[in-house]
Amino acid sequence: MKLNHQFLLSFKKAAGRVPAKWCVETTRCRHVNRRREVSGQNLWGYMVNAHQLRSLLLLAMAWLITGCTVLDVLLAAPTPAAPTETPPPSPTYAWFPPSSTPTPQVFLSPLPTPEMRPGLGGITLTDDLSDPSTWDTAASDEASAVIENGRLTLAVKSQVYMRGLRRDLLIGDAYVEITALPGLCRGEDSYGMFFRANAVAGYRFSLYCNGQVGVERVSVGKRQVLQEPMPSGDAPPGAPGEVRLGVWAVGTEMRLFLNDRYQFSVTDANYSSGTVGVFVNSAGSTAATVSFSDLVVQDILYVPPIRTPQP
Repeated sequence: MKLNHQFLLSFKKAAGRVPAKWCVETTRCRHVNRRREVSGQNLWGYMVNAHQLRSLLLLAMAWLITGCTVLDVLLAAPTPAAPTETPPPSPTYAWFPPSSTPTPQVFLSPLPTPEMRPGLGGITLTDDLSDPSTWDTAASDEASAVIENGRLTLAVKSQVYMRGLRRDLLIGDAYVEITALPGLCRGEDSYGMFFRANAVAGYRFSLYCNGQVGVERVSVGKRQVLQEPMPSGDAPPGAPGEVRLGVWAVGTEMRLFLNDRYQFSVTDANYSSGTVGVFVNSAGSTAATVSFSDLVVQDILYVPPIRTPQP
């Protein structure tokens, strides 16, 4: 069987091999087969060389890529490192803080309460008000002064004033006490004690039935206020009531006490001695009645300090 030679060459180029069954009957086939074996070996060599070339190409490409990467790294501008923030110092805890040394306090010793009745001496007179002959007593339709049951009771009608003085007594510096017991008294009615007094003049220590107390100097029906009436918790507000009056007098100074509590002081040089007495006055539209008892007079042995005049 004859094959077209041009066809075989075309097939050889296309496949690189002439099929054996097509070369059985021709001498050319033997040459073709030998050439086929040589061509196959060359083709294998070419394939091996192509594989190595490919590996070399891949290795070259890898080297180039790696070299470029390293070069980029070497040529790249260094990135400045971010400044490291220094952490704030942690607070230091004082587990045992030092205690402040306390400043020693200076405690001043309290000053003693000044003695408002200094120099009290012995008792020079006590009177239980049982002897009518030792007091001025009287009785009328308007007023009366009566000693009865150890009390001297003064009673007046509305708008009437009356007083009673102790007879045969002359004192200068002394402390005098007497008890007053208002029985009928209201508003601005007043009662109290005379000190350093005589028939027409003296100092009048007044308690008002509205709970106030004051001092006046009386002379021939005229009066001079030495202490305006002021409230006192020791003055009975009205009647009935009971209060112990006391007057401490040395020189020109006189101090008033109610129930042994100091009230105030006044200074006056008009009268230096006299007797003691009591009074009651109705200032309103109603009568007033007050009883007195237990008169006590004490001597005073006291020399007031001399005040140095200031330049």
